[in-house]
Amino acid sequence: MKKTIAIIPVSRFTHAKTRLSPTLTPLERENLLKSMLKDVIGVLKQKVSEVVVISSDEEVLRYVDDMGVVSLKENGKTDLNGALMQAIKWCSKLSDQVLIVPSDVPLMKVEHVDKIIKMGETSDLVIAPAKGGGTNALLCPVRDMEMKFGECSFFEHIKVASLQNWQYAVFDSFYMSLDVNTAEDLGEIMLHGWDTATRSFLKSTGLEVSSNHGKERLRIKRSTS
Repeated sequence: MKKTIAIIPVSRFTHAKTRLSPTLTPLERENLLKSMLKDVIGVLKQKVSEVVVISSDEEVLRYVDDMGVVSLKENGKTDLNGALMQAIKWCSKLSDQVLIVPSDVPLMKVEHVDKIIKMGETSDLVIAPAKGGGTNALLCPVRDMEMKFGECSFFEHIKVASLQNWQYAVFDSFYMSLDVNTAEDLGEIMLHGWDTATRSFLKSTGLEVSSNHGKERLRIKRSTS
């Protein structure tokens, strides 16, 4: 059986989710990221041998210090893909494969991780697409894998697998496809994330969700009561 370590790359708390600035204050955006990270770590720890958090932000690494994870400080100035390659190198001495999950997939459940890992028993690479064409989970070998996170990375990671002549599988799930970038995404968490720290935090801010018949399906507003 392949040994799996999970990797969560985390951006600086102070840079968290700026696209949500019309909806949440800077402190609320930081606490949102903390809540989502807590949810993602909690799920992954139940299914993998180790969880690695890599970040350039000392505050992030201090935040996860008592969560039973490995904290890795990014070495030098690099981008997301460079940071992930650093983490994969660290994992390569201890595991056969890594499961990379962003910190903003709070609807991920234990059964999703279990299914992805089981699919990895017969596939070299397993990918869960994000709703915008990105990658919200990537199970891949610790060797010969090139990171392609960024624009339309779902298709780019499939190209990497094809070039390596790897067998790949796609895990398509609404819950795994939702990463958090818009106010409507917050509404989806409030509708579907009943057992998450993220939903609890959003409720504590006074946000409410309702149906909308316009361009976006959900409307988010502050409670006035």
